[in-house]
Amino acid sequence: MTVPLSILDLASIADDETVRDSFAASANMAQYAEKWGYRRIWYAEHHNMKSIASSATSVLIGHIAAHTSTIRLGAGGIMLPNHSPLVIAEQFGTLATLHPGRIDLGLGRAPGTDQKTLRALRRTPASADSFPRDVLELQGYLSDQSVIPDVEATPGKGTHIPLYILGSSLFGARLAAALGLPYAFASHFAPDALEAAVSAYRREFQPSPQLEHPYVIAGVNVIAADTKSEAIRLFEDAQRFRATRLVGRGKTFTQEEADLLLDSPAGQQVRQMGRYSAVGTASEVKRYLDEFTGHADADELIVLSAATDRSAWLRSLEIVSEISELREK
Repeated sequence: MTVPLSILDLASIADDETVRDSFAASANMAQYAEKWGYRRIWYAEHHNMKSIASSATSVLIGHIAAHTSTIRLGAGGIMLPNHSPLVIAEQFGTLATLHPGRIDLGLGRAPGTDQKTLRALRRTPASADSFPRDVLELQGYLSDQSVIPDVEATPGKGTHIPLYILGSSLFGARLAAALGLPYAFASHFAPDALEAAVSAYRREFQPSPQLEHPYVIAGVNVIAADTKSEAIRLFEDAQRFRATRLVGRGKTFTQEEADLLLDSPAGQQVRQMGRYSAVGTASEVKRYLDEFTGHADADELIVLSAATDRSAWLRSLEIVSEISELREK
């Protein structure tokens, strides 16, 4: 591996876990990831999802930061249309003040939820229309000069927290390029536009005070195990878990019923979401990640291990750190 590796932690809640269990597992994993040499861990904002515990993203980041000491932590991402830019600047300004040099802020345009929950958040679909303007406003609050006269973020002003634009389409790629910000593509669940978006971003990139050259982070699913058969079993379990949550609307399914769900048209879409997945032994996963890095034209990979068994989840991330020799970088 020739690029840095980071982790996307969805703060998943397994069938036999509580939310508190999920938070404890995330903190435990972060401590290991710090020792293993990963560059950063990001947490994504989702709402009204019974299997994901990272809805209060900035609070979770603060909790993990208090249980680690060096690894970078951030949002991958904050869905900015759900929030006031000033409030996000204050939240992350607080994090950056408490944990200097360790906080990232990735920004997305999607709501991270369904339309009913969007209304509960006091937002409308039109909220996304102001995303480019909101990014600039947020950037101003975190810099030395707010773009809103007589309004400053305290904490926040002067922290210069690095911003990242997240996306799965050409819109985010072109916005990141125009603003001169790093671009993180969600290829771990939205693979279709990867090549086109990265190409557009690199072609149209304009240097900025934050970034002189384009920088691409690509998401990729990883399940590494000591045997190929075990990795495949874990991957199939993860696919069933995702299908029952996204398609089965949280109902309980037997393994046979989950397989039938995956064979349905909606289930096939779930399989397609995982197109970019490294599954296998250490050598097989290393070969896949090397090839994917070139395919994605990525400067950094952010890996998501969807293994539903906690021991297998940790082991998968440990194997990736070993094959990448992260501790030597």
